[in-house]
Amino acid sequence: MTLNLYLLRHGETTFSQSGNFCGETDAELTAEGIQMAESFADVYQKLQWEAVYASPMKRTIATAKPFCDATGIDMQLREGLREGSYGKWETKSKSFAQEKYAENYVKWMTEPAWNAPIGGETAVDIANRAMPVIAEIQEKHPEGNVLVVSHKATIRILLCSLLGIDLGRYRYRVNILVASVSMVKFDVNGPLLEILGDRHHIPDHLRSRAGT
Repeated sequence: MTLNLYLLRHGETTFSQSGNFCGETDAELTAEGIQMAESFADVYQKLQWEAVYASPMKRTIATAKPFCDATGIDMQLREGLREGSYGKWETKSKSFAQEKYAENYVKWMTEPAWNAPIGGETAVDIANRAMPVIAEIQEKHPEGNVLVVSHKATIRILLCSLLGIDLGRYRYRVNILVASVSMVKFDVNGPLLEILGDRHHIPDHLRSRAGT
């Protein structure tokens, strides 16, 4: 039996364009972000799917909706798939955090597994709430294709957790651009990364847009 777990990052928001910390801020997709979601649905609806799980945030729900509409599969929302909280850094730029919270920022940059933005979450915190969702999916769907729609940091941390990569290095080992899809195959040998950050489902004029 083989489970193919597809991890889709939400489409473009104003925060993914600016690079400011979004985290638990409930941002909407831009018009281009909606097009990205529709493009994913157009391409990937052709596969046979078992289930769709999504973070309960506006940008992930809006990304999953065209796909769910096309396939007729109900979207299952899970709090564990939310983006990590940046606490007092929410909506602010990296330069603001670096200047205003210099010591905190250096610790977070050096070892984010155990150091959080003030009032926010560590990578370990995110893994501890997100990985049980993956365990639930494995139990309920031991084979077939399952889609998970989540966020940049959460997906990177999930991939590091599954592949045995140090959580403190998640920003430096895995890159997940907006509307990119990754796929991990689970078989008798455990999780195997087969696709990382693919965006070929996005039209060229959207793929070329900057987006962190």
